[in-house]
Amino acid sequence: MSQEENVFWKNGLLVGEGLWRKKTGDAGVVICHPHPMMGGSMHNNVVETIRDVFSSCGYSTLRFNFRGVGESTGRYDEGKGEKQDILSACEFVNQQDIKKIILAGYSFGAWICCRLLKDRPSLIGSTILISPPQKYFDFDWIGLEDAVELIVCGDSDFFCDVDDLRKKAKDIHSKLTVLRATDHFYAGQEAQLAECLRHYIHEKKA
Repeated sequence: MSQEENVFWKNGLLVGEGLWRKKTGDAGVVICHPHPMMGGSMHNNVVETIRDVFSSCGYSTLRFNFRGVGESTGRYDEGKGEKQDILSACEFVNQQDIKKIILAGYSFGAWICCRLLKDRPSLIGSTILISPPQKYFDFDWIGLEDAVELIVCGDSDFFCDVDDLRKKAKDIHSKLTVLRATDHFYAGQEAQLAECLRHYIHEKKA
């Protein structure tokens, strides 16, 4: 398996930092990490699980730090500037000859993905939301029909209302997978998440 490369790119007046792994083919995934103000970064067990699964299935992968995290310059912008961070990360991936991008957001990253999709619904090929914390952030699902292919959460996730997510997934024509004995942080449940993602990829390629 090819090694990840520490990469940097221009993000407006800022600089974005990420870890990039190139595979053959034109498909890739951009992975968005949890809350910067709560220790979230691209060095996270869920982010790394997403990377490992997609890489093993032949996708190029980019995990990156939102502004103000690691060596990404700038400061936390309450979800506004972070949308631009995703756009710049996707532009970097496009410049590496990746034409089919899957956007995968975990927790805070899932919220930013939804905010970006509201602005640019046709930008991304498909989107995965891992544990969208709708108890903590205000999610606006209107207009996201057919934009989110998969939502994953745990049955013991304090930040997710599973019953509400079932309704929202139905409304936007998304598949919801609820993992057993799993909370918001997936500690010890990474293999269960990985199997869910592998199933998604298999169905997508079928």
